[in-house]
Amino acid sequence: MSTCTTTQDEADALLLEFRPPQGCWNVAGYLWLTDHCSRLVEFADGRIEELPMPTHEHQMVMLRMFRLLDAFLAPRHGVISVAPHRVRVGAARFREPDVLLLLHEADERRDNRYWSGADLVVEVVSPDDPDRDYITKRADYAEAGIPEYWIVDPQAAAITVLTLTGDAYAEHGEFHPGDIATSALLPDFTADVTKVLEGS
Repeated sequence: MSTCTTTQDEADALLLEFRPPQGCWNVAGYLWLTDHCSRLVEFADGRIEELPMPTHEHQMVMLRMFRLLDAFLAPRHGVISVAPHRVRVGAARFREPDVLLLLHEADERRDNRYWSGADLVVEVVSPDDPDRDYITKRADYAEAGIPEYWIVDPQAAAITVLTLTGDAYAEHGEFHPGDIATSALLPDFTADVTKVLEGS
């Protein structure tokens, strides 16, 4: 009697090895892949995009933002989630923000498998490709009509808060250590930049 000793990483590699060519993926294929693969994968216009494994610093910054937003939302009956969590931002496009929230827990965009939008998303910038968060996802989240987008950049020691104006984002503020970041969408919400970035 033989036993299977395939690790999750090996299983993920096998799934990705037999994938369709880039440009030939569809939504059903992407959803199936991410249901069975432990890697962070996004989907844009027939192509899948494998994201780097988050660093410890990335995860700590993400969790600090999550805790602040969760504490704010809980008494207001909002709902919040963290990556990996799929959000549909277009007919053939899915992203996995580091933090995403809806102002109302009964929001119809909230589904068990993925959300069909969000009210606010947060991305912690990864050093491998800052343009992914500053340019690509900025355009995707604006096109999806997400009212507010926070870009938290540990390397630049900055938090940029963007608010949707028409079909594009305008800068609500750029905040640095020593500053208190504010939100246009959540008027009473604040974040101490030093504490978010450094945990102090």
